[in-house]
Amino acid sequence: MRRRPGFLINPKHLFIGGVVLCLILMFISFRYSEALSPVKGAVGDVLMPMQNGINTVGKAIAAQGDKFVKLSTLLKENKDLKKQLSEVSYENKILLQDKYELDRFRDLYKLDQKYADYPKVGARVISIDPNNWYNNFTIDKGKEDGIDVDMNVIAGNGLVGIVTEVHQNYSKVRSIIDDSSNVYGMFIKTSDNCIVNGSMESYSKGILDVSLIAKDAKISDGFEVVTSSISTKYLQGILIGYVTDITVEPNNLTKTAHLIPAVDFSRLDEVLVITERKEQLKK
Repeated sequence: MRRRPGFLINPKHLFIGGVVLCLILMFISFRYSEALSPVKGAVGDVLMPMQNGINTVGKAIAAQGDKFVKLSTLLKENKDLKKQLSEVSYENKILLQDKYELDRFRDLYKLDQKYADYPKVGARVISIDPNNWYNNFTIDKGKEDGIDVDMNVIAGNGLVGIVTEVHQNYSKVRSIIDDSSNVYGMFIKTSDNCIVNGSMESYSKGILDVSLIAKDAKISDGFEVVTSSISTKYLQGILIGYVTDITVEPNNLTKTAHLIPAVDFSRLDEVLVITERKEQLKK
């Protein structure tokens, strides 16, 4: 059984018909405006609430769109501000690092002036022992910079230690807090000698041990201790620290004490190496 072909309307004809219908309605509305007034009113009563609802929905959508645009703008501005803040923070860190480095160089300059009679070479600490203490550390100066074994090393306000090993471009230093370190010291005010003994255990409390102080030494807490002239390797007159906790030994022959070092061994960045050895002065 054959199917009947469907009734098809040409879109072009449909468009023309719609235009003609609109023109007829416009003519009727214009020509019979008074007669159609009740109809317009009724249609208005029906359409106005719908229009108001559509307007309300449209305004709500528009408001949400504005909020979305504002939110996007604020997020972009926030991202830009965070980037600027990060850049400013980084610049401040660089400035602080420069300030701290400048302060350290000023301290080294003051120390250089304090011991102006000794020739020196500045060096940077490049590594320390795995225990994170500065009892043994490496500096970035070596033979080609004139560094030699047994040269004294200073920083902060006084004595750090002595060079123990030298290579072409770097050297190793043993500080006075190391357990194997023993430095002959002297009290400036009384010229009494003593020995400053390195001790990692003691330095963990911020002090070093001082022994072999003469029983009749007229010393008090706070007296300065410097390197003694009787030391075989340390140059004379370099500040080691300040004495405290003076006590008489049970043998009643000598005194012992503690010493607060003149150098902060919890952090060392730059040091000065005195390029003149004690044995050279003896010649």
